[in-house]
Amino acid sequence: MDTLKLEEIAAGALRAARRLATVKSAAKQGALLAMAKALRTRQSLILEANTLDLENARQNDLSESLLDRLKLTPQRIESMAVSLEQIAELRDPIGEVVRGWQHPQGMEIRQIRVPLGLIGIIYEARPNVTADAIGLCIKSGNGVLLKGGKEADLSNRAISEILSRAAYDSGLPEGCIQQLPAERAIVDAMIRLDRYLALVIPRGGSALIDFVVQNASVPVLETGVGNCHLYVSSSANLEMSQRILLNAKVQRPSVCNSVEKLLIHRDAVPTHLRSLLDALKEAGVEVRGCPRTRIFDPSVIGAVEADWSTEYLDKIIAIKIVDSTHEAIDWINHYGSQHSEAILTASLEEAQAFTQQVEAAAVYVNASTRFTDGGEFGFGAEIGISTQRLHARGPVGLPELTSTKYVIIGTGQSRD
Repeated sequence: MDTLKLEEIAAGALRAARRLATVKSAAKQGALLAMAKALRTRQSLILEANTLDLENARQNDLSESLLDRLKLTPQRIESMAVSLEQIAELRDPIGEVVRGWQHPQGMEIRQIRVPLGLIGIIYEARPNVTADAIGLCIKSGNGVLLKGGKEADLSNRAISEILSRAAYDSGLPEGCIQQLPAERAIVDAMIRLDRYLALVIPRGGSALIDFVVQNASVPVLETGVGNCHLYVSSSANLEMSQRILLNAKVQRPSVCNSVEKLLIHRDAVPTHLRSLLDALKEAGVEVRGCPRTRIFDPSVIGAVEADWSTEYLDKIIAIKIVDSTHEAIDWINHYGSQHSEAILTASLEEAQAFTQQVEAAAVYVNASTRFTDGGEFGFGAEIGISTQRLHARGPVGLPELTSTKYVIIGTGQSRD
């Protein structure tokens, strides 16, 4: 697709987005419910497209973790539909008064939430993102340009076509949802559409995110990779440690909120490490470790420097023995991706130090990092997990897809 054609699509989507911004909440809710119904009634089309995507991906030797992200099942499509229904029932942020006061001359000043406008979303092999992004953008009154990866192109197109048709048939402005071709060159042109796009959100691996951040002229909401840590302190409960470690590592290792590194306090090594290693190996997890871990168990593969900053997205974990909670915190802040970090402890003092000092969008005490998710947080879905500090941090839901404007109501006042 050439640049002129892309600009034409963006201009039309922006015009539709401006009309969408005035649509009443009840109409958006009705459209979202119709979209959820359409996913269910036409799921066979989505599954057929996804089967073709999976066949192509296997021929191109895509990894098992990426195949898991790409794969759709009736259960996953049902989850997408349920997510749209949950978004429909959430309170509409548009028009919300953030704050208000009276000027000394009697004018009423209000800061209210408004849509951002047209949002560009660039994502890789996760077709469920198509439904989540469309649902959240519609509810927050934003138009959306979607650019998915080639691995999921047929699935993305099927989902987008079904949802956009249901939305337009429900009365939403035609053109506010646009699925762009899965051409790599489109990314470079798309991130320079600052005349039309209010925001671009990259969702994928570090290479994609770094490219967008470094080259975009459009404001970027950075969603980060998930090199997440679980720290087992000296006071951690053994049964809890084993259960949470397995959940955080094994339940779905291909997602960004799974644990990639295990830190364990030296005093917990004699009581905990053998049990944790056995549980990981029984679950089929490849274990790599620091020299002290290998002294404890020589069968552990030696970790190299690159391991400590790598997001595996697979059944692989690296273990580091530390001498203190302070060392664990420093280690996480050095190697972590500021996504999700967890401590297992019976000490309130340790928990407070960890939550206050660890740099991350989500910090857990005695719970699995797998909960860092828009649905789990009650947002219905999320467009991504923001690891930056400005505008939004953590799961990006409806409020994070809005801006504000000031509305000032007077009775003829003029400034002295």
